[in-house]
Amino acid sequence: MSIAEGHYAPGGSEPGFLTRERIIAKPGFNRWLVPPAALAIHLCIGMSYGLSVFWLPLSRALGIDKAVACPDMTTFNALFTTTCDWRVTDLLVTFTIGIVFLGLSAAVFGGWLERAGPRKAGVVAAFCWGGGFIVGALGVYLHQLWIIWLGMGVLGGVGLGLGYISPVSTLIKWFPDRRGMATGMAIMGFGGGALIGSPLANLLMIHFKSSTGVGVWQTLFIIGALYIVCMLIGAFGYRVPPDGWVPEGLTSVTGRKQLVTEGNVHLVHAHRTPQFWLIWAVLCLNVSAGIGVISMASPMLQEIFGGKLIGAPDIGFSALDAGQKTAIATIAAGFVGLLSLFNIGGRFFWASLSDKIGRKMTYFCFFGLGIILYASAPTFAHWGSRALFVGAFCIILSMYGGGFATVPAYLADVFGTKFVGAIHGRLLTAWSTAGVVGPLVVGYIRDAQISAGVQRALVYDRTMYILASFLIAGLICNALVKPVSKKWLMEEAEAEAAAGLPAPAKPITTGSFGIGFGGLTGPSAIAWLAVSIPIAWGVWKALDSAVKIFQ
Repeated sequence: MSIAEGHYAPGGSEPGFLTRERIIAKPGFNRWLVPPAALAIHLCIGMSYGLSVFWLPLSRALGIDKAVACPDMTTFNALFTTTCDWRVTDLLVTFTIGIVFLGLSAAVFGGWLERAGPRKAGVVAAFCWGGGFIVGALGVYLHQLWIIWLGMGVLGGVGLGLGYISPVSTLIKWFPDRRGMATGMAIMGFGGGALIGSPLANLLMIHFKSSTGVGVWQTLFIIGALYIVCMLIGAFGYRVPPDGWVPEGLTSVTGRKQLVTEGNVHLVHAHRTPQFWLIWAVLCLNVSAGIGVISMASPMLQEIFGGKLIGAPDIGFSALDAGQKTAIATIAAGFVGLLSLFNIGGRFFWASLSDKIGRKMTYFCFFGLGIILYASAPTFAHWGSRALFVGAFCIILSMYGGGFATVPAYLADVFGTKFVGAIHGRLLTAWSTAGVVGPLVVGYIRDAQISAGVQRALVYDRTMYILASFLIAGLICNALVKPVSKKWLMEEAEAEAAAGLPAPAKPITTGSFGIGFGGLTGPSAIAWLAVSIPIAWGVWKALDSAVKIFQ
């Protein structure tokens, strides 16, 4: 049988159920079924941004209402203690481990993903991510922090990496005419995962909380099982186009936008080009600035505006009583939710815009506008303008999310589509780096200035200027990105052989398979509805919380 029919297997044997050859689409398949499948996976792994909802309940897992504290407990002791409650700082390490293993697994397994196909990678991601929650539930039940680190950190981090990159090359190949929009549709799900997962986790913990437990292990187990099911549905929804297929009416993308190439750079050569490391720096610097804000968004709003948030403009943060601090913490949670909404929307908006203006110009917008907003934020704060301050950071977070969604298309433009998933996986080490650098810079400068006696309302001024300098460096790196040298481009047959796939007997002519047209048909409408309902619920919950900022 031919590869075009979707049943090719080396040696003539039937391909395995999860193999790439088995999921090559047949004529008549609607490409609009693939983005909802990708969203189903990204909405699950996006809960990595919402893990903080578990930290406070877990910090009193033994004491229930009040933590059982052990004053001299070290991090090593915390890993194995069964008689002391964990500190929030020890629990936070779970997130750091997860982000590190996201980058490592994406880099290490990216090449395997291109050969194995997105279905197999999605299945592995489902059992790693969902299974990580179930292992974490066991760790909570046994009160063993090392099991939580292993499950939700290491195992979950591998699921994050594979789940994050599994749809990238697939969507780019299905939508060569709309690369940015396609990846934006999927990656926006990662930004929206916490909007759904966090309130769901809260509801479950409230339901399971009792006089003998805080309800976390039951919640982790149920959510883990739910994620496995939803991600498997997404993985089995993946299809890849026949090799060489392009939508009807599109004969070439070369010359449509700056830097776009029809050639392909092999995975083993990509990191040897200056373009890879320039784009790596572009992503790292953009993410470092944005993730620094995300990590401190709640305390930043509270400390800068203090009593202004509750109608007491003359009272600074330090002078607030316990009840007032609780009230402004609730308002600050709305600020975090609002940032999440712009993080999500920016992923789709900016990535789609990049199809019109080009990826390089889109990143110029990120850096140019970001520099102005970061540098202006302290002034907005000194004016006491919540609207301008919140608006500035909403735009900043839209560009933070937009940077994630645009970079896969940027890579496809520069290096070609053949190995873009694997190259993107290696590039995500920039995210792991930024996940350490951004929060460290913001937290260290804040603590140093507080120790020096600087007023709480002023401790973030210098931080904003430093983050603006990150973006200046990113702007320079983006300006230096040029078309890749022709010496790195591979011949098509060589690229096919390197990917472990047979070269097609003849090119797939435009539209000859009838694949990818049709838009919103009955099955695709059902698929989109299935992922849109939970998104709408999460958005409603976030908006309900966000309106309290301006009341």
